[in-house]
Amino acid sequence: MKRIEAIIKPFKLDEVRGALSELGVSGLTVTEAKGFGRQKGHTELYRGAEYQIDLLPKVVLEVVVPDDQWEAAVDVIGRIAATGKIGDGKIFVTNVEQVVRIRTGEVDEAAL
Repeated sequence: MKRIEAIIKPFKLDEVRGALSELGVSGLTVTEAKGFGRQKGHTELYRGAEYQIDLLPKVVLEVVVPDDQWEAAVDVIGRIAATGKIGDGKIFVTNVEQVVRIRTGEVDEAAL
C-alpha cells in the first residue's frame, strides 16, 4: 500500500476529491495548512498600506491506496490540481507497512 500526500491550492480540493472518488478511492483526510515554496509569498495592498504575505493557504490531502492504484491516483491529483502557475503544490508517495481499522480490527487492504 502507498500513502499519497498532496499539497494543493484550496480551490482545487473539490475537483481532486471528485476525481479520486471516481477512481475508487474510498476515504481521504484533508488538513488546512499555510506555507511557501518557490512562491515565497506576495505583497497585498490594504487601505493604502502594503503588507507582505509570507505564508500562503494550502490544503494537504492524504490518502492510502493499494499498490495497484497509486500511480493512477498520483496522475489524477497532478492533472486536476495543476494550474500551470507557480505554487501548484507537491505530491509525496511513501510506503505503508500496515493499516488497522480501529472499530473492526481489519488490517491492510480490508481496512482501507
